[in-house]
Amino acid sequence: MNEHRTPSLMIQGCTSDAGKSVLVTALCRILHRRGVRVAPFKPQNMALNSAVTIDGGEIGRAQALQALAAGLPAHSDFNPVLLKPATDKRAQVIIHGKALTDLDARDYHAYKPRAMTAVLESWQRLSAQYECLLVEGAGSPAEINLRDRDIANMGFAEAVDCPVILIADIDRGGVFAHLCGTLDLLSPAEQARVKGFVINRFRGDIGLLESGLRWLEERTGKPVLAVLPYLHGLYLDAEDAVPREPAHKAAAGLRVIAPAYPRMSNHNDLDPLRFHPEVDFRFVGPNDPPPPCELIVLPGSKAVQADLDWLRAQGWEEAIRRHLRYGGKLIGICGGLQMIGRQLHDPLGLEGVAGSSPGLGWLDYETTLATEKTLDNVSGCLLLPGSPEVGGYTIHMGVTRGAALAHPAAVLAGQPDGALSDDGQILATYCHGVFDSPPALAALLTWAGHRPTQDFDPRQRRENDIDRLADAVEEHMDLRPLAEWLPAQAMR
Repeated sequence: MNEHRTPSLMIQGCTSDAGKSVLVTALCRILHRRGVRVAPFKPQNMALNSAVTIDGGEIGRAQALQALAAGLPAHSDFNPVLLKPATDKRAQVIIHGKALTDLDARDYHAYKPRAMTAVLESWQRLSAQYECLLVEGAGSPAEINLRDRDIANMGFAEAVDCPVILIADIDRGGVFAHLCGTLDLLSPAEQARVKGFVINRFRGDIGLLESGLRWLEERTGKPVLAVLPYLHGLYLDAEDAVPREPAHKAAAGLRVIAPAYPRMSNHNDLDPLRFHPEVDFRFVGPNDPPPPCELIVLPGSKAVQADLDWLRAQGWEEAIRRHLRYGGKLIGICGGLQMIGRQLHDPLGLEGVAGSSPGLGWLDYETTLATEKTLDNVSGCLLLPGSPEVGGYTIHMGVTRGAALAHPAAVLAGQPDGALSDDGQILATYCHGVFDSPPALAALLTWAGHRPTQDFDPRQRRENDIDRLADAVEEHMDLRPLAEWLPAQAMR
């Protein structure tokens, strides 16, 4: 091992959603609080939740959260390869923050050596800037069909000589099988690279688990470094998965729903509604009829026409029409904005078959998809009473034109954005993060029919929950063994 390499540690999981993202987030915050210049890194990410970086690129939302935990602005080097699925077989390939091409799985497999070059370029740049790097794997290292040319898990760890911790989710059941099975499917060199295990989302009597922990350590010869508790209600940006837990709030005064269409993107836009104490929010999945509510939100989409077809097949068009007829409010964000217009044009076939299709037709504009993607961090104000400040980012490939844009919903970076219907029932915006600012959130809830009685700051809640997560990891994880791979002075 090169003794001059930048200290690093990689968290790999036995499954997707095992806790890799949250453990890296916690360790970033712990090291940042201890004065270490630490940066997050994910070689390859597949996610539809993304963020705009300080250098004008695009990375996975989880890496932006980890950067926040480390006290850093998001940078494209933190996630050099991002795959955004457009169908079950095809994805947009984003390298160093820029969309380069769309590839199917077989073509991307052939492309991986070039992607690995980009990964190692980012790694070298970060290694020169930071005292240590915390790395997140993707999926599982035991996915045998993906081992060849792997750049996301052990293939990367071997290339840069990075030690690995395996994390598994005990709440799923079968945690010992997950850990032992994953380890057994690795090569001897990869097994040696695994330094220990973390068990995540434990609830119950730890005493009943101890015999299993001893068995695991004896069988594998590797230590269990932590058993982390199940922390409910964490306000943390999800990498991709729709939240498992519906929020039940006794004090809710506004009912809000959103369709969970197949290619929904940046659904973290709706986290302020999910966590607001006075909002009863839920995602509505396939084959579930939309329940009565005061506000419907159409979130972003990576495949707008396909998701609009899904909406229609699920009966949402008539449900929204009825909702508006009875005075309900509707918000469309990014892809949702495009759906609300009269026409969707995709002349180049960027999201499927080339051609045009009718939109929902409730606002007078049309959107034409183009090859160039708009990526901007923006701030400004909503054009609602009080002109509340708003800030966020824009990520879209559509150019929208039409008469409805003469009555914009916001001014962002000095330019009009979106549209507000003449009757005040429909608001459309390209701004992701439109609910994040407390003034904008309060104004939008008031516009939807509920004047909040409690202050709620989504950004501060996120910061507080990053600290809560870090505190829990400090309490339940012995950090001293990590001194072998991370800055020793910070692990005491």
